[in-house]
Amino acid sequence: DIVGHLIHGERTDWIPRVEHLLAHGDAVPFAPFVRDAMFETSRGLTLPTLLDTFAAERKASLRRLDELALTADDLRRLGRHPAFGMVTLGQLLATWVAHDLDHVAQCVRVMACRYADEVGPWSAYLPLVGRASGR
Repeated sequence: DIVGHLIHGERTDWIPRVEHLLAHGDAVPFAPFVRDAMFETSRGLTLPTLLDTFAAERKASLRRLDELALTADDLRRLGRHPAFGMVTLGQLLATWVAHDLDHVAQCVRVMACRYADEVGPWSAYLPLVGRASGR
């Protein structure tokens, strides 16, 4: 449940960790992120409901990020990740972007897999479809 996972991240990871780092620096580690929490929190919800929820959560996150008016000095501030140790605010924000892109790529791979057989010999020119089908 990728969308449920993204919602959970909006609620408990990105902006909450930004605010935690700004408040505590590296003195108090971030709370661990529960990577599979979405299986419980998204249970029974439709994809349109989840997408609407994610859109609202992301909008609120971006609004809050804008309100923080972070500076270059802020991006160098240190926090403490429970597994990785010292991290910068800039690394946390870059990870937020890369995390989204990673899940976009995951969705694209799943979608491409659907066409692995249908494209026939063109799979030779479609690396994503070829990888998706194991070719």
